[in-house]
Amino acid sequence: MAKAVSNVDVNGIGMTSQRTRERLIQRLVDQGITNLKVLDVVRSTPRHLFLDEAMAHRAYEDVALPIGFQQTLSQPYIVARMTELLLAAGPRERVLEIGTGSGYQTAILARLVGEVYSVERIRPLQQKARQRLRQLKLRNVHMNHADGGLGWPERGPYDGILATAAPERIPEDLLQQLAPGGRLVIPVGGETQHLQVVTRTHEGFDTQIVEAVNFVPLRPGTVK
Repeated sequence: MAKAVSNVDVNGIGMTSQRTRERLIQRLVDQGITNLKVLDVVRSTPRHLFLDEAMAHRAYEDVALPIGFQQTLSQPYIVARMTELLLAAGPRERVLEIGTGSGYQTAILARLVGEVYSVERIRPLQQKARQRLRQLKLRNVHMNHADGGLGWPERGPYDGILATAAPERIPEDLLQQLAPGGRLVIPVGGETQHLQVVTRTHEGFDTQIVEAVNFVPLRPGTVK
């Protein structure tokens, strides 16, 4: 069962109303999202809280939106699709997220998995995300200001890893932090990117290419 979200500013008004959210959910269904738990969590998670006030009226459009520092809040379809792919082989207890960003994908994951370990390289984004997750009373999220391409080895291994930025090649560090049977959902590529799902098996790694996507690049280092 999805974890509860605080009712603080959750319902919204006008463009953030429940009716507007229902239209978004119908669009996700029309685009092929079938996991009912994922749809329910997207429906009840207040996306407008993860945007600056000037952009909040666009929160329930199915588009990516800017959050500063040349980063974006991912399109709801992509958030739902990646979450659905992560959960496709069953529940996940320990999930590593590469790129906290606004905290929206983090909040979706936190309500569907056991524990989320989220790494963000840009400290001001991480600080805002922490406040939003606290406001929603999501207490199963652990945050780290670090280079996402290195993962968070001290807290691994993970039975799920989800990346919200695209490396040109999958970092070996992330593959090695996958537990046996774990799934990595990650956009990969430069000018042309594809969403990939990598499963760790007893023989090695099994890779599935899902669809073309467009993410910000996964950059090294940290920003204070």
